[in-house]
Amino acid sequence: MKTNGEEKNAVLGGTLYLVGTPIGNLSDLSERAVKVLSEADFIAAEDTRVSGKLLAVLGIKKEMISYFEHNKAQKGEVILARLLAGESCALVTDAGMPAISDPGEALVALCAEHGVPVSVIPGPCAAVSALALSGLSTRRFHFEGFLPRETKERRERLAVLAALPDTLILYEAPHRLKKTLADLSDALGARKIALCREMTKRNEETLRTTLPDALERYTAEEPRGEFVLVIEGGPAAAASPQNDLSLLSPEEHVAFYEKSGMRRMDAIKRAAADRGVPKSELYRLLQKEDRE
Repeated sequence: MKTNGEEKNAVLGGTLYLVGTPIGNLSDLSERAVKVLSEADFIAAEDTRVSGKLLAVLGIKKEMISYFEHNKAQKGEVILARLLAGESCALVTDAGMPAISDPGEALVALCAEHGVPVSVIPGPCAAVSALALSGLSTRRFHFEGFLPRETKERRERLAVLAALPDTLILYEAPHRLKKTLADLSDALGARKIALCREMTKRNEETLRTTLPDALERYTAEEPRGEFVLVIEGGPAAAASPQNDLSLLSPEEHVAFYEKSGMRRMDAIKRAAADRGVPKSELYRLLQKEDRE
């Protein structure tokens, strides 16, 4: 247990360290990260096999405890108890920054609740790296992580994202990429997209195209590697306080969202939420107007 506060970058007891690890290129690991991994009393890892390989390359032998999505409640309490007893812990994810779209978020919250100090050792982050590579606006962005897998929840979430003017950042696995691109095309229309894969690795690639063209490409060829999708934001008017949608007729309101790339039923749902009326009521009203 390290307690010498006068030492530069000392690893202190009773502290949780969030250690950023490479997303592909081992040379991106910082000297401070190596120091903390070497000197922490134990390491909490999303996958001990993956982190074990990294530690082996570094010549570090250290006790590891598994901490991942399906055991975070139980193991979080175990880690917290050891931190409260004065031990230091380095938290790592498989690649990149822990606690970003990662179960480490819950551990940080638990430490904050119990007054346990948390320190960050910055490192690579796939989301920010892809944003920088995208060629799209970086002034404001919305990080979504992974989309919901359940169809209804996914569709509802996409309807919300479609109305955002900010650049969108998503994560996706290769075996789900084609379905996600199809859903994004339906919900967002022909927006620009940058697909970043294998970042910092030998086969790093950034494809800058549109959603329909990306879908066409990856329908014809099998996606390989983990992807970060960076997508152009929606029309700025959608979030402008000067654009009072309540002044529009129901038909104009729905048409506004359809023009941003939403499917009709998603546009009706969004407009109904804006107007504070049930979706079914707005749908019946539009059908009546169509008949007239």
